[in-house]
Amino acid sequence: MSANQSPAGQQPTATYDSAFMKACRREPVPHTPVWFMRQAGRSLPEYHKAREGIAMLDSCTRPELVAEITLQPVRRHKVDAAVYFSDIVVPLKAIGIDLDIKPGVGPVVEKPIRTRADLARLRDLTPDDVSYVTEAVGLLTAELGPTPLIGFAGAPFTLASYLIEGGPSRTYENAKAIMYGDPELWADLLDRLADITAAFLKVQIEAGASAVQLFDSWAGALAPADYRRSVLPASAKVLKAVEGYGVPRIHFGVGTGELLGLMGEAGADVVGVDWRVPLDEAARRVGPGKALQGNLDPTVLFTSTEVVEAKTREVLDSAKGLEGHIFNLGHGVMPNTDPDSLTRLAEYVHTQTAL
Repeated sequence: MSANQSPAGQQPTATYDSAFMKACRREPVPHTPVWFMRQAGRSLPEYHKAREGIAMLDSCTRPELVAEITLQPVRRHKVDAAVYFSDIVVPLKAIGIDLDIKPGVGPVVEKPIRTRADLARLRDLTPDDVSYVTEAVGLLTAELGPTPLIGFAGAPFTLASYLIEGGPSRTYENAKAIMYGDPELWADLLDRLADITAAFLKVQIEAGASAVQLFDSWAGALAPADYRRSVLPASAKVLKAVEGYGVPRIHFGVGTGELLGLMGEAGADVVGVDWRVPLDEAARRVGPGKALQGNLDPTVLFTSTEVVEAKTREVLDSAKGLEGHIFNLGHGVMPNTDPDSLTRLAEYVHTQTAL
């Protein structure tokens, strides 16, 4: 067994015994681990300074910049895990899809994918397509030491929604029209996206990521029956593809209270919960054998310290008795959040849960 391997022969020993990794494995922890979705970015003044004059997608391809932005919240907030700074559309851009991230709008696809002929534009992703990811992860793991790095990717449904709609949507009318009206095309599209997503996660894991999170940001737009039939197979394919690496797999979506059991069924080790469902109820819906992640409402951070602590206490109380719990927000850090409130929140969780 090499020096950088775990007793299981796969996970790096430097991070294996961290509170975050233990919680993912549903083992006893010295304190409840904390990290925040979108902690690497928007709310930090040092982030805006580092990215000044650099377009979002360009910043994702500069290894030293990616490493710096990823490390900023670890330094500032003393969180228990870093999350790789990137965007869910990076692998699509890497295989040649003409898209951009427009400020105030989000990802915009020049030519949406809506026909079977369009599938040919979705070629396989190779490690060479994202060599900057391999380099950035290498820089990060060398710097982070015992702090785990979480890699991530967008789930097939969310990627398909962007590709079909051409950008963000509130109704997903074009995506759902294909899902309902041409289920064969839909299944082939999601299957292809599953392969691309799995390849992107494999690059991050092989470079040294200790865990991965699959973001199905827009899955909450689906009824459970539609999710099971039309989405779950592709997400399960992604999670199965990286199972052999032995790294924890987190699955998260917004507005997915009715889907929590199905998302766990897809193969995640940890199911992310937004703020709409208390963690004890989420545990009942997910069932045994899974850790949970969440779930403070991000808007609570705009209130007083006393209110933040009281609402955090509610989350921690709801998490008592869980097999494993990673404290997080119920969605990403909002851009106007006071960074000091995040620092205080991480410290409060650590203090309140310390053995």
